[in-house]
Amino acid sequence: MKISRKQQNQRRHRRIRKKVQGTPERPRLAVFRSNLHIYAQVIDDVAQHTLVAASTLEPSLREQFTYGSNCEASAAVGRLIAAKALAKGIEKVVFDRGGNLYHGRVRALAEAAREAGLQF
Repeated sequence: MKISRKQQNQRRHRRIRKKVQGTPERPRLAVFRSNLHIYAQVIDDVAQHTLVAASTLEPSLREQFTYGSNCEASAAVGRLIAAKALAKGIEKVVFDRGGNLYHGRVRALAEAAREAGLQF
């Protein structure tokens, strides 16, 4: 039986989420990648609360990028989520790639967030 790409992503995501847990001291930076956009959230799993969120749907980024599913737009989201997190006093996070491979848009977001000051 052949497994679809979506099912492979879901399996990887479940496997990752068994190990990656966001705490108040070190919340989880979760990434969701759709065909048209990319979304990032900093989540405290203990309180089940989203602390900071950013995506290519942000008005400031929509003006910059007409197309939200490329590496440049993902890097901009990474810089934005890092700036928002640092403004709230969050410096260290745990990275959750959401079942996606660490490549392309997910990698661009992670590297931009690291360069902007987040530690993971």
